[in-house]
Amino acid sequence: MKQQFLAFSALLLCITCSVDTQAQQKTAFHIGVKGGANFTKTSTESSSLEGKYGFGYQAGIMTRFDVGSLYVQGEALFNKRKASYDIKEGGSAKLTWNAIDIPVVVGYKIIKNDDMNLRVFAGGVYSYAFNNSLSASQNFQDGFKKFDKSNIGITGGLGMDYKNFTVDLRYETGLSNISKDFKSKPHGFSLGIGYFLF
Repeated sequence: MKQQFLAFSALLLCITCSVDTQAQQKTAFHIGVKGGANFTKTSTESSSLEGKYGFGYQAGIMTRFDVGSLYVQGEALFNKRKASYDIKEGGSAKLTWNAIDIPVVVGYKIIKNDDMNLRVFAGGVYSYAFNNSLSASQNFQDGFKKFDKSNIGITGGLGMDYKNFTVDLRYETGLSNISKDFKSKPHGFSLGIGYFLF
């Protein structure tokens, strides 16, 4: 009877350890907040315009699913974007707009330990623009009356985690035009700093 009890206890211990190991290997879900800066420029096919980078900011929330060294991260970010142009005939123009960006990326942790991760990632971005304004001559402003609200893009970059803190440096480029007349596509860099609440 004593041997049966010991065997049953050992079996329960093995099952408990196995379940605990599997639980640790399951997908981990995290949610956090994020903010940072963006540097945006819009390309154009017009030979009379030269685009320049403008400084803006971003803030929002993020979620992450960890599966070993792989992860999937989604975000909902408010972006204040700015870009400027030099007009070859003389003068300049400034374009500003707000956007809700929803990037979803897949990443890989090159270095992974309990306190620090070094990551690479790439994915897609959906952006909805609103409250756009342009300071320029009337002829130039007419070209942006057909400002496209929806924009699809791709993104990629490097990131680092230290405990609950995270830092991302990413490049993003638009696949669709924000101005049908000038065929302008936004692209730029962003530096984001976040904190995972759990």
